[in-house]
Order: sequence, then structure tokens, then C-alpha cells
Amino acid sequence: MSVTTTGRASARQRLLAAADELFYAEGVHSVGIDRVIEHAGVAKATLYNAFGSKDELIRAYLLGRLARRQDRVARRLAGVEAPRDRILAVFDALTDVFNQPGFRGCAFVNASAEATPGGKVSEACATSRGWTRSTFRDFAAEAGVADPDQLAEQLVLLYDGASVAAQLDGNAGAGAAARTVAETLVDAAIRR
Repeated sequence: MSVTTTGRASARQRLLAAADELFYAEGVHSVGIDRVIEHAGVAKATLYNAFGSKDELIRAYLLGRLARRQDRVARRLAGVEAPRDRILAVFDALTDVFNQPGFRGCAFVNASAEATPGGKVSEACATSRGWTRSTFRDFAAEAGVADPDQLAEQLVLLYDGASVAAQLDGNAGAGAAARTVAETLVDAAIRR
């Protein structure tokens, strides 16, 4: 959603769109509240009425990112029935992100690098990580893997590594490479 073209968007939506654009491009602590407010075209009181604090706005921004990831994965999963293939579809969704213009890495990794331990950012990151881990674990269990928790941990490491490689190396092919490795891990775990 573009902040400048959302005349009908609520002030809260405009704030979230401005936060998403600015925080992702420049960092959650590099961008001050005044820039978000100006970019959204709202008054300072509106931000505090809608979110209460910058930390809460950051948390809402990150949870919005998670919701979009969940939607992207759900679209990739549509029509995919085999649990093994559902795991691999998560990596396909990751590849989609790497090929988007303006990709700047994982918003959660970026924000957590600037976060105070135990704060709103850490809370949002834990929610995101929990969803990713449980998604892999659930699909692994459905595939009949003997130790779904172990496979989920391996897949999360692979998922994270692909994100870092895509960002730091500018390697949009990291998602496809991670998918190939995931396929090997999943097939080996199923055979056990």
C-alpha cells in the first residue's frame, strides 16, 4: 500500500504503511516518529492514539509483515496436499520474496539487531519464529517424520540462512538452493 495514494485509508492504515515503507528501508531506530507521522500525513496525537508508542508501532509493523508472509505461504500451499511438498512450498514462498524489488532481508532479523531484549520487537520476532518453526514441525509430523522437531529446527536454520544469503550476497537464487537442500533433508527424514 502506498502512503501517498491511500486517500481513503484510515490514519492507522496510513501510519502502518508509512512505518512499513520507512522501517523496512532504513531501520526501526534510524527512522524517527516525526518522519513516520509526516510520511503518513497525520498528527502526532493520532500516532499515540492509535499505537500508544513507537515500540507498539514497530510491533504492529512486524506483525503486519508476518501476516503478509503467512498469506504468501498460504497462496503457495493452495492445492498442495502432500506434506513433503507443503514444506518445499514454504521455500518457494521465500524465493518469491527474494525476487521482489526493494528486498532488504528479513524485517525481523533487521529489527531484532536494533532491539532491546524483552521488548515489543523481541515479542514480535518470537511470534514470527514460532510460526515458522511450528509450520515446519506440523508438516514434518504430517509427513510421518520420526522427529518432526529436529527436522523443523534444521529447516528453520536453512530458511534463515537463505534469507541472510539473499540479503548479504544479493543472491536471489538462495531460495531455490535452500529448497533443494530442504528436499534432501525432508526425503532423508521420511526414509528414516
